[in-house]
Amino acid sequence: MADLLWYQYALIGLIFAWSGFVRTSLGFGGAVLALPFLLLVSNDPLVFLPIIAIHLLIFSSWIAWSGHRQLQQAGSSAEVQSNIDWRYLTKALKIMIVPKLIGVVGLLTLPASVMTSIIFGIVMIYAIGYVLNKPFRSHNKYVDYVLLGLGGYVSGTSLIGAPLIVAVFATHVAKEQLRDTMFVLWFILVVIKMVSFVIAGVDLQLIHQLWLLPCAFVGHLLGEKAHRYLLNADTGLFFRVLGAVLILVSVVGLLNPPS
Repeated sequence: MADLLWYQYALIGLIFAWSGFVRTSLGFGGAVLALPFLLLVSNDPLVFLPIIAIHLLIFSSWIAWSGHRQLQQAGSSAEVQSNIDWRYLTKALKIMIVPKLIGVVGLLTLPASVMTSIIFGIVMIYAIGYVLNKPFRSHNKYVDYVLLGLGGYVSGTSLIGAPLIVAVFATHVAKEQLRDTMFVLWFILVVIKMVSFVIAGVDLQLIHQLWLLPCAFVGHLLGEKAHRYLLNADTGLFFRVLGAVLILVSVVGLLNPPS
């Protein structure tokens, strides 16, 4: 990013603040809703993906731990015993880990445009159901296996698998646990991705973390307020917001296919 102009740096800072807001308020979408805009400023994904990955590691661990501490302080008055649904998280990881590794090492490749169309088309179906307050439920564990496997593969090849994974998790995990459960999952998946970056010798852009991390932190603080509002709102509103964001993610993804 050494050859960019001052206003391009300013735009990148604003986009990372937006990424932090979306990530913290909903628990997903920070990468998918930021990367297309970042590439409009500088069309080099390998510059931004390591930065996004490091942000995910920092904020996912921080938020999940903060949620755990809040439950401890609430004591027996808490409605749930944990801020993370470990049972479903473990089950989903068993399904996703092999496709994830296949995506990371590149043993199976599909045209990016085809993969994007498949993913966001499926996500759109889920999202419409959420907006109508009638979340899609497959009632078939094998359908969920296929969707989670596809999401794991795409998260291995890039960072755009989150919407598909969340669309499945949201039907199995309580809304009070959904965000923090997703953050633990993102942490595990991103660690695998970061290992691949290091092995491949990708520049992790550590210098730019010095000024982009505070930008993301501002978005994080605003996202915490938005998340608390969504949790206190009725369940119907929660799913409608979730569906609206999934539709936005799908539209952005379809209009900005990876090259």
